[in-house]
Amino acid sequence: MLQKIRELLKKELMLTAAVAAAVAALFITPPSKALLNDIDWRTLGTLFMMLLVLEGFKKENIFRPVLKLAGNMSTICALSFFLIFAVFFSSMFVTNDVSLIIFVPLTIILFRMGNKEKYILPVISMENIAAVRGSLLTPFGSPQNLFLYGRSGSTAWNFMLHMSPLWIFSAGLLSVFILVLYRKDRMESIDFPKDAVEGSWEADRKKQRIAYLILFALIITVIVTRTAYWYAAVVIVAVSMLFLDRELFRRVDYVLLLTFFCFFVFSSSIAANPGISAFLKKSVAGNEYWWSILLSQVISNVPASIVLWPFTTNLTALLYGLDTAGLVSIIGSLASVINYRIYVREYPGNGLKFLKYFTLISLAFFAVVVIPQYFLSAWPF
Repeated sequence: MLQKIRELLKKELMLTAAVAAAVAALFITPPSKALLNDIDWRTLGTLFMMLLVLEGFKKENIFRPVLKLAGNMSTICALSFFLIFAVFFSSMFVTNDVSLIIFVPLTIILFRMGNKEKYILPVISMENIAAVRGSLLTPFGSPQNLFLYGRSGSTAWNFMLHMSPLWIFSAGLLSVFILVLYRKDRMESIDFPKDAVEGSWEADRKKQRIAYLILFALIITVIVTRTAYWYAAVVIVAVSMLFLDRELFRRVDYVLLLTFFCFFVFSSSIAANPGISAFLKKSVAGNEYWWSILLSQVISNVPASIVLWPFTTNLTALLYGLDTAGLVSIIGSLASVINYRIYVREYPGNGLKFLKYFTLISLAFFAVVVIPQYFLSAWPF
């Protein structure tokens, strides 16, 4: 058993970092019931539901209409625009991590079929940017937005008004990035068997497809309404899947769930330490923008939002920083970890190659937006 654990930690670098952070944090703040209560179980439960139901989506080819539409694209540039902005717009409603879970596998499938694998890494890196920047517009687009919106007392309209300049500029900048990628030949064609792209729907599996769509709607309702009964939804989804297809439980990415859990343990432990808490109270106020970006590179933006919120006097700066942190490194946003996980499962041993492309493209985007956003963050919430 110990040997298997060692092999897992050696293979899963992000999990190893998360476990190390969680263990170190427990020496700072000993385990307690309060620590367990501070962990964001809602986010973990919601992520579990999403991962489980989306495995059903993939097995039943529920994304067939999207594949069909993508299959009508005749140039690689047009296909990239379609996929990247599908992530950008869908992330506003189904959260950034879920949009990546939906579209990154589709991107890999389509580019493989069209013999354009050389474009996979730059395109999914831009899809990562699209997920991070598209989701920032709405209160439920990302876990940190949902967390801070719930504590801000702001209206949804006011929240979206403050986030809209970042969202609009990001859409334009993403378009520029795509055009630069295909600057040598923007009419480069892509061909793949249309039937193979679309797949098929088995007539006797119609009930399963309907059931998965209903369960997905339930999950979105839980996210949007912020109901206190989210745990009931977890039970409903889990029990339903036992009857629909219990094999799907084996396909869930439990490594990702454990990575999230470890990061939450770390953030809760840090926030509970009196000395660290006193230091943050003196340091964070008035510097929320830079603190949120930098701290997110250590513990990611979702835990950083939990740690920094009690010491914040400028919510706009905190939100702008947290929703930009995912452009600096893969640690900055846990949605990026999902992207990494999807890619390395398809291309084992290529983790460093992913990090190279991801970091170069994301940092280029970050370099353009970081200073203008800093000045705009003075806008009172």
